[in-house]
Amino acid sequence: MGDRWTVLVLRELFLGSHRFEEIQVQTQATPQMLAGRLKKLESDGMIERRPYNTKPLRYEYYLTEMGIGFYPVFLAFRAWGETWCKTSKQKVAIRYTHLPCGKDPGLGPTCQECGKEMRREELSAALSKPFIAERQERREAFKRGQV
Repeated sequence: MGDRWTVLVLRELFLGSHRFEEIQVQTQATPQMLAGRLKKLESDGMIERRPYNTKPLRYEYYLTEMGIGFYPVFLAFRAWGETWCKTSKQKVAIRYTHLPCGKDPGLGPTCQECGKEMRREELSAALSKPFIAERQERREAFKRGQV
């Protein structure tokens, strides 16, 4: 967990990216670096591979129960980054709705409105327009071969 690339891979899995190329595009990791991180996360029990194509054999990557258990740590990284790494004019990259109460839970790890623990399955995520644009630009650059 101690390196940037592993945290970025986990971020993508939490955001719903499951395929190698999707994860590579958004993390901007080299294929070798990403393959190494995915193998390590799998051997550590954080993720599992599931085949989605047989010819050629291709896998999707999913968080295991252990991987999902990392979510509070991910929220802590998010809160720190949103607090300390942005100007006051920049928007929150991912705005959540806490499904049990229907409110913005804040930066967590507990909902600022109802006080319940923020659990991944009880949060609905909406990416900010700048974050969507940033992700789209990475996708376009990847298609152009500029990554």
